[in-house]
Formats: sequence, structure tokens, C-alpha cells
Amino acid sequence: MPLPAPADLPSLLAALDPEAGLAVRHLWLIQLLDWVRGGGDSVPAAVGRVQLFLDAVEARPEAAARLRAWWTTLVEHVDITTLLADFGFAPRTALVSEMAERLRTKLLPHSPETIDASELFMLALPGEFDAQWLAALEETQLQRLIALLAPPPADEARGGASRWQKALLDAITYCAGQILSTGFAPELRLRMSEAARDAQPFHALIRDVESLRVEVLHALRTPDRLNEAAQRLRERLEACRAAAATVYTHFEDNGISVGLVFRLRQLRERILRVRELLDCLLSPTPAATAARLMAHLVMVGQDRRSLRALLASNSSLLAAKVAERSAETGEHYITRTGAEYRAMVRKAAGGGALMAFTTLAKFGLYALALSAFWGGFWAGVNYAVSFVLIQLLHLTVATKQPAMTAPAMAAKLKELGTGGGTEAFVDEITHLVRSQVAAVLGNVLVVFPAVLALAALIAWGTGAPAISHGQAGHVLESLHLLGPSVLFAAFTGVLLFASSIVAGWTENWFVLHRLDSAIHYNPRITRWLGAARAARWARFLRENISGFAANISLGFMLGLVPAFAGFFGLALDVRHVTLSTGQVAAAMASLGLPALHSPAFWWAAATLPLLGALNVSVSFYLAFRLALQAQNVSGVERSRIYAAVRSRLRSAPLSFFLPRR
Repeated sequence: MPLPAPADLPSLLAALDPEAGLAVRHLWLIQLLDWVRGGGDSVPAAVGRVQLFLDAVEARPEAAARLRAWWTTLVEHVDITTLLADFGFAPRTALVSEMAERLRTKLLPHSPETIDASELFMLALPGEFDAQWLAALEETQLQRLIALLAPPPADEARGGASRWQKALLDAITYCAGQILSTGFAPELRLRMSEAARDAQPFHALIRDVESLRVEVLHALRTPDRLNEAAQRLRERLEACRAAAATVYTHFEDNGISVGLVFRLRQLRERILRVRELLDCLLSPTPAATAARLMAHLVMVGQDRRSLRALLASNSSLLAAKVAERSAETGEHYITRTGAEYRAMVRKAAGGGALMAFTTLAKFGLYALALSAFWGGFWAGVNYAVSFVLIQLLHLTVATKQPAMTAPAMAAKLKELGTGGGTEAFVDEITHLVRSQVAAVLGNVLVVFPAVLALAALIAWGTGAPAISHGQAGHVLESLHLLGPSVLFAAFTGVLLFASSIVAGWTENWFVLHRLDSAIHYNPRITRWLGAARAARWARFLRENISGFAANISLGFMLGLVPAFAGFFGLALDVRHVTLSTGQVAAAMASLGLPALHSPAFWWAAATLPLLGALNVSVSFYLAFRLALQAQNVSGVERSRIYAAVRSRLRSAPLSFFLPRR
């Protein structure tokens, strides 16, 4: 039967039964540690309760005998090497499997009826407070606890290895086997540097572990030989770690796989675990070192429960690479000279002209009265085709730029420590703001008259306005400044940022799998396309895959997200400044000049600048924050930057809008 929860130490000692079943014995341990923990708010109080427990058991020889028998049964049935070697590591070398395992750990209860030391450890020592009081235990207390639980046998007294040392050796062997398996995996081995492969650090790892085992188990060997064996193993582990680290250099040039990053991090943590076990094995104060190891494992258990920590640690490199690729793209959207500024205005004007057709095509799709999903799908196709055409014609849509330019600006924050770094960064801010203003105005100031002209052409050709008066009134009402359009514009900024993430991830995936090389050299593709055309296609896709991913994903998000939100009863919509300006123009074309006397028209017109500002600022902010974290930019003196920006606004305000002559 399960134990009742004892309220005090005498009840705990009375309930100790070494002959009880597996679950009851483990429940007694859990309840004992729960009593030690108390309220979980005072480490000295917890250490004091350990002292009380030791005094009480030592004062009762019968309780001490039962405790020793209970401990003997525990170590015979529970394999501690699983705790020492495997606790905190993924059972399979796949990130998705580890995510599923952590979800299971968080959502499903554990049973104390187990022979898995790791599972029992998480039940008995579940919180960060346990690590604190374990680390605070004194050496004398630990020695008394060892004397109560397992007095040294005769062979250990003569110099032989203890049960604890043998468990540590087994755990080191198991960890070394996992390190060897990962190091020999072709996915990592082929990505190591040539020098690392030639050095073959993993080949002799097991041999060095076995040499250490021999020196520990044979007590007649000299301490010098034991220290030499331990030093060889440490050097071997460092060589393995250095060889694995060369894979990151491959990632820099050939794309990042989150799965491979996960395996590398597991490998590194295994190497660190062997070092910890080795220190514990050779420590002159094994009891204190073991307590510190247990405290560390408690913290490992805390991390083991966290999905956020898992995703953050293994996706940080991918985020950095996505930010880096976005920064490379974003440099092209920042104008620094008058010629570049005029070129940006021309590109934005061309993008605005093309978006006029997109706007009217959107009204045409509305006229078909499709279901919510298919209406959103074909709206997404309309947007995606337009954005891709703008890309292929080397035009621009202003709102797509911030998510690309933000990583470029974040990268430049690293240069603030250099001479004149602050002024140079403020120069970049003026260039960026000027570029965004030029792009937004180029889009908006062209799409409005272009839609008016196209709507007039449609009315002349068909004898009816492009959209009905009712539709025109609905457009103006939906864009009212006091309505939800401002919130929708901010949400659209989130979608713009999301499309940049999709773009960076897709480009990384394209490079990681070397698809440009496959298209260039694959025999089947070259037979079909010809060698010259295959080379052109490979180069074209390598240069444009990021843009295609961003444009297509953004188009479908703008079209389908409102449809999916409506399915869940969320009145969520998108507000893109260029498209919204085109819609206002279409409404004015339908209503004619009397629209200028309508308050609804002016409320909608007043909304447009806010839509543009929120589209740009939200996407820029999110991308900038991600880039700062991914590129490890910290310690920035914001006050110095703000002061420099204010000074520039006072001395040269027009530099934020027009290039200097």
C-alpha cells in the first residue's frame, strides 16, 4: 500500500521498511526529501533537517540497520549509471524526438515504481532549491551519511575500487560510447575539417577509457600512472571537442541544419559530462564532489523540462544565419548616394504601378463570391504573383524592406566601439529612414493615380464603375481611422517579418542541401536542360530563392491568414499600405469627385500614413530584435545613440528625407 504522508521525522523513520515493494521504498525516499526540503525557502533550514535526520538515525541502531538494508536494496534494483551517464540527454539523436520527450515529461506523471534512476531522481529532487541545499551540505555531514548508508567493504578498505567508483567508470564508458557513435556519424564526420578527420581523435577514445579503468580497478598501480591515464583521456576529449567544433565552420559556408546543431550540442554536453565524472572519480574529497555533481544534475533536470531552452539553444545558430543572409539582402535596400536614392524612387514607382493591377484584381476576386478559403487562396495567388513580378522586374515594395534592412543595421552595432562608430551608425539610420520614405512615397504616390486611371479605363470600356458604390462605401468604412485598421496594420507588420524568416530559412535550406550544385551538375537535369541552361538556372535560383520564398509566403499569408482567423471566429484582417491606398483610389473612382466632400474618405486617407508607419516599424522592430539576439550584440549605449540622432535631427533634419548634395 502507498505510504501516508508523514508529518515529522519519527513518523518517517517508523515507516521505513526495506522489505516493502519497489514503489513504497521509492515513495519513502521522496517523502524524506520532501521533509528535508520543508517550505523550500531556507537552505540553512534544509541543511539543519539533514543534520537532525543523521542524529536521529545514529541514535537508533535499529533504524540505522533498516536504513542500511533499504539502501542496499535500492542500489541493487536501481541502476545509477543511467543517471550519471544519460540524465539530461536525448534518448534519440533527433530534435523532434527530444521535443516529444520533453512534452511527455511535462504533461504525463511519472511513477515511482521504476528501476530507472533518472526517473526516480526527477521525482525525488524536482526543483532548483534541491540543488542549493545539496551544494550546501558539509563534508562531515556527507561522511556521516555515507557511513550510515554503505560502510566500506573489506576490499575497499584494502585499497580496491568502491561501488561508487565502479559506477562512475561504467558511466564514463557509456558516455564515451555515445561520443564515439556521434563522432563517427557520417553527417558530422564529412563536415569536419580535413585536419580533424586526419587526426582521428575519436578512434582511440575507448582505448583511453579502458586504460583509465585498468588503473582505477588495480589498486597496486602507482598514482602517477592513474594521473597519466586521466590526463590522456582529458586530452582525447578535448581533441574530440575541437574536431566536432570544426563542423560549425562548415555551417558558415554551407548552411545550417538544426538537427545537426542538436547532435553537436549533445556531443559537447557528453564530453563535459565525462569531464565531470572524471573529476568526481579522482577527487580527494569524493563525498563533496558527488554532492556537487548531484546538485548539477538537479539543474540539468530543470533544463530538461524546458521546451523553450531546447528550441532557443538549438535554433540560435539558424537564427544567426537567417539574420546574416537577411543583412546581406538588406544592404541593397539602403541608399547612400543621390543616384541610389533616385533609383529607389524609380523602383518604388514601378512597384506602385504594378500594385494598381493587384488592387483591381483583388476586387475582381471579390466579385466571384468564393468561399472564405478559396477566396483567401486566390487572393494569396494574386498577391504572390504580383510580388514575384515586382522582384523579377527589379522593382520594390516598400513594406518588404524593413525586415531585411534591420539585420544589416544590427550588424553595424558591432562597430560602435570603433572611432567615429556612433556617427557612422547615425549616418546609416539617416540612410535607412530616407530609403524607407522614398520607397513608401514611391509606392503610394504612384498606386493612387494608377488605380484611378485603370478604374477610369474599365468604366469607359464597360460602361460601369470598376467597383459598385456599395463596395466603395465599405472600403472607406473599413479603413476608418477610428476602426481596427491600425491594429490590422501592426499585425500585417508581423506577417512581413514572418515572410523574412521564411526567406532566410528557405535560402539556408537551399544552400544546406546544395541544390544549386545539383541543378548545375545533375546528369538528368543537364540532359533535360542542357549544361549551359542548367548553369544559368542554378545561378538564377541561388540568387533569387530568398526573394521567391519571401514574396510567395507573404502573398499567401496576406490572403489566407484572415480566412483561417475567420474559421476560429477571429475578426482579423490585413492592412498593407500600398494595397489600402489603391483601394481608397478605387473607391474614389467609383464615387467620383463627391467623395472629396465625404468625411469617410478623409478618415480613410488619414489612416494611410499610420498604416505605412506600422507596417514598416513593426516588421523592422521584430527583425531588429531577432538580429540583435542572433548576432550577440549587447552592451550598446542606447543613450549615446539617441543623443547623436537628436543632434542630427537638429543640425540636418532634411538628411532623413533627402540625400545630401
